[in-house]
Amino acid sequence: DVTEIEEKEAQAKQEEQIMKEQELSNLLHEKRYLKALGLAISLDRPHTVLMVVKAILKEPDGRKHLEENIVRLRKDQKEAVLAFLVTWNTNSRNCHEAQAVMETLLKHEAPDNLLQFSGIKSAVESLLPYT
Repeated sequence: DVTEIEEKEAQAKQEEQIMKEQELSNLLHEKRYLKALGLAISLDRPHTVLMVVKAILKEPDGRKHLEENIVRLRKDQKEAVLAFLVTWNTNSRNCHEAQAVMETLLKHEAPDNLLQFSGIKSAVESLLPYT
């Protein structure tokens, strides 16, 4: 019977998730946006990533800070953000943040690099009607 082992594993995963949520909250409170973005992306939380982007844009020189943080993300994180912003862009409340992130990606990534992103074709097809 492995029920007890599975329950312990599920409980450990839940505790780890709670710890990461608390860490994310602390990072946002401390305005450590790069780490907050990375953690929200690793948790696969598009809405949380959007909240981090909104928090960055509310800062003085928000666009500049957004660029600094997006540029420092790894390629896989940028791919995830691209996938998230496709969804954000379809909603008029979030389209400005999506456009700001997309502008940063387009300004700082070479076209050849962008073509290497997984899902770039479907992302462009999805972005065109709303952009």
